[in-house]
Amino acid sequence: MTDYLYDGTFEGLLTCVYHHYYTDKASGIYPKESYQPSLLNGYMEVETEQDKSDRVYEAIAYKISDYSLRLIYRAYLSGIDGKENVILRYILLGFRIGPSIGSMHSLPEVKALEDIVRKVGNERERMLQFVRFEVMEGPIAGGPQILYAKIEPEHDVIALVAHHFSERFKHDPVIIHDIGRAKAIVAFEGDWYVTDFDGTHLPDGSGFIMSEDELSYQNLWRTYFDHIAIKERINPRCQKNHMPVRYWKHLTEVNGI
Repeated sequence: MTDYLYDGTFEGLLTCVYHHYYTDKASGIYPKESYQPSLLNGYMEVETEQDKSDRVYEAIAYKISDYSLRLIYRAYLSGIDGKENVILRYILLGFRIGPSIGSMHSLPEVKALEDIVRKVGNERERMLQFVRFEVMEGPIAGGPQILYAKIEPEHDVIALVAHHFSERFKHDPVIIHDIGRAKAIVAFEGDWYVTDFDGTHLPDGSGFIMSEDELSYQNLWRTYFDHIAIKERINPRCQKNHMPVRYWKHLTEVNGI
């Protein structure tokens, strides 16, 4: 048995599943950038091949279900170590028992995947609540303003919130920047795409600045937030339960008070 190392892409992961069936049984699948060699198993770096990935993708949809395919993709988006092997065990079981896997929630292979998917879903919901935009002015006078937001989610959820924000701000250019993963959603007029984005262009470094109105609104919002608080009822423990601390530094009403 062999440890398969992949490039971190969904297509690369599915290529490893293909090799599990047609090359050698996988003892595990791991991102090659973080792999620690084992004394027990050999390893092989798997080159991503679109045709092999497509075959596995189509087989999952046809032999298991479209629903399971969506669950697998959401699990892949998680930032949890070992997700690849949870996905592999789920796929192997799904190919054995077919669509009925979707109702077998007590099976260890199913429960493990669904637990990861639930965490990804919870993070998506938090992003819908906690993303805060800043209005940025470009270097060209009279040019379009950009709604810019910084996020640092545990899981890779920006594609899962893209449709919501592209529709909500349909007539405004939008950038949602996942700082840790150096990627961003870029959206305008209902269309969106995900691209590599290291933050060197926004909001600093190329003439983009926060608009004067934005600065005023942020100060007003912080003042309002501070004044409506009933000091005697402040409960940090309860606040942390409803709004995890790791989101605070990008919240206008918390940052700067």
